[in-house]
Amino acid sequence: MKTQKTLLATLLVGALVAGSAPIPAFAAEEPLPEESEKPRKKRKFFSFKRSKKNMSDYGITKEKFGKTDLNEEIEIYTLVNRNGLRARVATYGAMLTELHAPDRAGNLGDVTLGFDNLQQYLDGHPYFGVTTGRVANRVAKARFTLNGIAYNLAANNPPNSLHGGDRGLDKRIWKAVEVPHELGPAIRFSYLSPDGEEGYPGNLWIVVTYTLTNNNELRIDYEATTDKDTPINLTNHAYWNLADGGATPILDHELEIFADYYTPVDDTMIPTGEIAPVKDTPMDFTTPHTIGERIGLLPGNPANNDPGGYDHNYVLRAGTDSSLRLIARAFSPQSGRVMEIETTEPGVQLYTGNFLDGTLTGKNGAVYEQNHAFCLEAQHFPDSVNQPAFPNTILRPGQTYRQTTIHRFSTR
Repeated sequence: MKTQKTLLATLLVGALVAGSAPIPAFAAEEPLPEESEKPRKKRKFFSFKRSKKNMSDYGITKEKFGKTDLNEEIEIYTLVNRNGLRARVATYGAMLTELHAPDRAGNLGDVTLGFDNLQQYLDGHPYFGVTTGRVANRVAKARFTLNGIAYNLAANNPPNSLHGGDRGLDKRIWKAVEVPHELGPAIRFSYLSPDGEEGYPGNLWIVVTYTLTNNNELRIDYEATTDKDTPINLTNHAYWNLADGGATPILDHELEIFADYYTPVDDTMIPTGEIAPVKDTPMDFTTPHTIGERIGLLPGNPANNDPGGYDHNYVLRAGTDSSLRLIARAFSPQSGRVMEIETTEPGVQLYTGNFLDGTLTGKNGAVYEQNHAFCLEAQHFPDSVNQPAFPNTILRPGQTYRQTTIHRFSTR
């Protein structure tokens, strides 16, 4: 344990100031994935069938998605890039509801889980495609201390707080505006989280911009400012299935995560504070493995309501600064779709839909069973607000929180 603590302290010297300082060089001696000399199969970009209809649909359309129980109107926007790639985003939760990408035959198909109507989202769901926060992931024992003041949060994932509490950003109505963007059609969502909302201090002004680029990328840019010191950790919680959008398991998906370390957790899924190597463990995706290859080695603990599977934070290899770098790649052998992820964040949470149990029926009648999707949530480490050795998540007045995550789609 002493050796691990020493490693942790060494790795985290100069920890990240939220949105402003360089990402810690956790494993700088390791080559970044793009430096690898290993030959890869050629990937095809923009290979799907383009029709006059796809081309004429380029841009943004707005529709009514329904009303909340308080009679509040929710809108949904459809973004289409110049290649016909299509995404849909809604003002409820600033959420992604659909992403249609081509398979190797050039046929578009939805690769995200979710619903085709608002009511099912209102009835409750496991964060399909939403913006999560103010603090994504878990906060231990639903409390933290900042500047000598103790703050209590909703223990909505007992005994911890999860994804911002009972009514986090995923259950708020955001303002939306179309914005000109040279990369492709873009929607900017904004929300003011008032001082004390879900127990967090300070008024927090948040802007999330979705851009569907003409390079077949879904780009998500986040910005936030505050008038009081406050923790912040934003991410998108899309559930991906590159084969068929959630109708079948993702255990055959091939996955790479460019991280040499991860953060082990206790029985309540809170990091222990250790930074452990992935080598020679089921956590190692530094070379391609199918998700199902070793998932059986993570059986979970029914006594703690843990069904097993991956639900772990990876310590990403750092770049030379806080710029974007490639951190993960997923491939469906069934469809040929490839998704590559770039981010400015220091961590990514791999989750394999462990709690999906067949009780939810989504788009096109798909029944969402266990392991029918995976999430790769780019973010700061879980419980960072209570673990000072982890990269810093405190945003202070006068600072601007920024992060960018890109999902790039191709085929092979």
